[in-house]
Amino acid sequence: MNDQVRWLATSSEVPLERWESGQSAAALDSVAEETPLALIYNGLQHVVMMASPADLEDFALGFSLSEAVIATPAQLHAVETDRVADGVAVYMDIDAARAHALETQRRNLAGRTGCGLCGAETIEQAVRHPAPVASGVRITAGALQDALARLAQRQQLNARTGSVHAAAWATPEGEVVVVREDVGRHNALDKMIGAVAREGRPFGHGFALITSRASFEMAQKAATVGITLLAAISAPTGLAIRLAQETGLTLIGFARGRSFNVYANPQRVGAA
Repeated sequence: MNDQVRWLATSSEVPLERWESGQSAAALDSVAEETPLALIYNGLQHVVMMASPADLEDFALGFSLSEAVIATPAQLHAVETDRVADGVAVYMDIDAARAHALETQRRNLAGRTGCGLCGAETIEQAVRHPAPVASGVRITAGALQDALARLAQRQQLNARTGSVHAAAWATPEGEVVVVREDVGRHNALDKMIGAVAREGRPFGHGFALITSRASFEMAQKAATVGITLLAAISAPTGLAIRLAQETGLTLIGFARGRSFNVYANPQRVGAA
């Protein structure tokens, strides 16, 4: 990683005027930073994302896996980052066949702006149907509660700023082994997925926690890489529940304190 990129700040202090009980005073506050990231595959720019400027190699791998740009970590050969005028360029070298498929997809979409059904292919690509997940992990309610408590203690950037999401990977016993934070909930999940893949941990041997709602995209990303249990502290959407039912993903929402709701595939959660 370029040194200029390595030392981009994830938060900064800003002056403000704080009001309390009708009185104002000058103060300082820590705010999260976000940076445009251009993701470039084999020289072809794919997308620009707003993200926290940290753990970019994890993000590159996790995004590539969860969006099915590549099928395995081995298909991503190199990642380079470079500071550009207003953000960061993330250059990735992937298998030629995967890059060709990505380029073909872009050409097909670019040539169909005049037709009444031009959105159909885009929707099909957005609403992917991942393969069914494996039997995967089995956990207890206590392990989930322990993992949630441990995640809360490790959200360092959020403790400073109060404005970022986290995604964590936990063992079946509830030990949190990977935590990644980002201004975007999808980015946090991608960074966690990338970190887990880089460490060689099997996605069927643990479970994922997210400090956000369980939207369709979050469930889709999880199922795409083979995660078998996803727990969110907020609500799931109906489409996310249906995708979880379709793929066999165990989907948990409102995981807070000692209570949670299992919306799909409850067989992986048991009593103590």
